[in-house]
Formats: sequence, structure tokens, C-alpha cells
Amino acid sequence: MEVRTASALEREAVATIHQQAFGPEMGAVTAELVRVMLEDPTAMPMCSLVAVEGGQLTGHVLFTRATIGEAPGEVSARILAPLAVLPEVQHRGVGGKLIRAGLRCLRASGVELVFVLGHPGYYPRYGFRPAGVLGYQAPYPIPEEHAAAWMVQELTQGVIGRVRGQVHCCATLDQPEHWRE
Repeated sequence: MEVRTASALEREAVATIHQQAFGPEMGAVTAELVRVMLEDPTAMPMCSLVAVEGGQLTGHVLFTRATIGEAPGEVSARILAPLAVLPEVQHRGVGGKLIRAGLRCLRASGVELVFVLGHPGYYPRYGFRPAGVLGYQAPYPIPEEHAAAWMVQELTQGVIGRVRGQVHCCATLDQPEHWRE
């Protein structure tokens, strides 16, 4: 399996991955979200990666620009959203390979923090830990029973604690319905 940067020519294939991965109810919504995010200037710079097996795209992950608190330029941050893997290849490590490749790419480009709202049983294995207790509030309130789903990973040692506050995302993600776990 190869993980590489997604090309603009693959946008429909990427949307199809999200549509299939998220199923009939949420698939169309997530696919459209990805389409719009890929064009959103407030999401830049971003990291859009695909997994390819046997010439077929099997997974996609997107990391978009984020800012923290009242000092938006003080820390370089991204939000991982969304991650999708075709149903027929799920549970084979495709998502993990996409996450790890994305984190390596972001670290090499100087990104210091990465946030995700996701399954608290999945993302910690890739180095994410609860963000709220570390002083980072999600763009919209996360109910207490889902607080562990809002997570952060420090890519540059010593960044956590240097800046705290509410995380701001790109305009496309800045809707309350995208912040429910």
C-alpha cells in the first residue's frame, strides 16, 4: 500500500471513499463536506493524503488549518477531519497508515499541534490524548460525556501549555453539527 498526496484530479474518488465509509445517512454529508473543505481558503495550508492499493484509492485523510485562542499565529496547528477507509478494507491498518503519514508530513512542515474529534478508543493509539483537560476547547462545546473524544497530539515537544484556549477551525468546519461525537 502506498500513501501519497491526493491530487486535484482525484477529488471525486476521494468524495466516494467518504460516502462509502460513512454509509447511507452520513456519507453524502461527509463527501460534500470534504469537497467544500478542499476548496476552502481558510482551510489552507492543508494536508490531503490518499491510500492506494493495486491502483485503487482505498482511504483518505484530511488535515486543515486551525488556530488557538487570541494568538492565532503563535502555534501552528491542524485539525484531522475526516478520515475514511473503504468498508471492504477497513480493519487492515489503512487508517493508521494514513494518520501516521499525515503526522510525519505535518511534523516535517513545522506543525506543532494536531487536534481531532474522534473515537477515544481509536486515536490514542496514534498519540492523541484528551485536549479539554490540557486547556484546549473545541470550536463548539463538547458534552461532558464525550469530552474524551476531543483530542490533541503535540508534534513539537513543549508546545502543550504554551498556548491555551479555544481552537478555531476553517469556515467549512465552523458549524455546530460537525462537532457532535
